[in-house]
Amino acid sequence: MTDPQQSAQNSQMLQGEPSPEELEAAHAANEADALAALAQAQGELATLQAKNAELSDQYLRAQADVQNARRRADDEITKARKFAVEAFAESLLPVTDSLEAGLAITDATPEQIREGAEATLRQLKSALERNKVIEVAPAAGTKFDPHQHQAISVVPADQEPNTVVTVLQKGYTINERVLRPALVTVSAPK
Repeated sequence: MTDPQQSAQNSQMLQGEPSPEELEAAHAANEADALAALAQAQGELATLQAKNAELSDQYLRAQADVQNARRRADDEITKARKFAVEAFAESLLPVTDSLEAGLAITDATPEQIREGAEATLRQLKSALERNKVIEVAPAAGTKFDPHQHQAISVVPADQEPNTVVTVLQKGYTINERVLRPALVTVSAPK
């Protein structure tokens, strides 16, 4: 004979309901799955936290590198501005020495003075050219260039209109930028 519990279990099985043992086993399996999922999530969290710490460290180092590069660049710009004329001034020192040496001679003849002045002028022009200061002295008949020339007057001439007649004062460029335009007279239209 069957006892009433067993018959209840048999009827539950026939109806499709799980037994208490099955429920307990399913609950234990769910807990095990949940614990495994929790352990996996905690592992992933630890990995992500380590990666986050690594990326934060890399970011801070990159920021420091950028700040250092910016500071070095600012220092170099400051030095470049401060000493920009150093090479130019150094190239003018021989010219100064020549002028002082010429003035130290008290009994020089006019020919010696002229010869010394011409030599000093050559030194000065050489120093200017080494520092990219180029003379602008257009020849007569050259087309007037408002970027390099400044017209002082317009005069009637037998030349093409709008061309240089005479140069009143030479101009200069430095690194292809006009330092001072050449002062010129320009031919008038006919």
